[in-house]
Amino acid sequence: MDWNENRTHLLANVGKLATLTPDTVKGYMTASSAGAKTALLDEKTRQLISLAVAVTTRCDGCISIHTNEAAKAGATREEVAEALGVAVAMNASAALVYSSRTLEAFDAAPGA
Repeated sequence: MDWNENRTHLLANVGKLATLTPDTVKGYMTASSAGAKTALLDEKTRQLISLAVAVTTRCDGCISIHTNEAAKAGATREEVAEALGVAVAMNASAALVYSSRTLEAFDAAPGA
């Protein structure tokens, strides 16, 4: 995948969406920038969290945007890899939790 082309294409499409439904995009922008206003987390940390969430939600567009923003904020490849390790662990822990719930459901099934 050409991530730079993906990012350019995505931003153009979001611009088109904004002309059709400006309040939707404005609402997203408000939510997206809300955390930055408190300045409790620095931009690099916010971008690393965004990348971990992007991986767990499987959002290619988010990955293309937030990798660029993380790099601009000074994140290193190693820091990105560590954030991705957190994403992997969270996905594994979610699978573990839902696996235990599946066994509970199986045990409660009338046919069990």
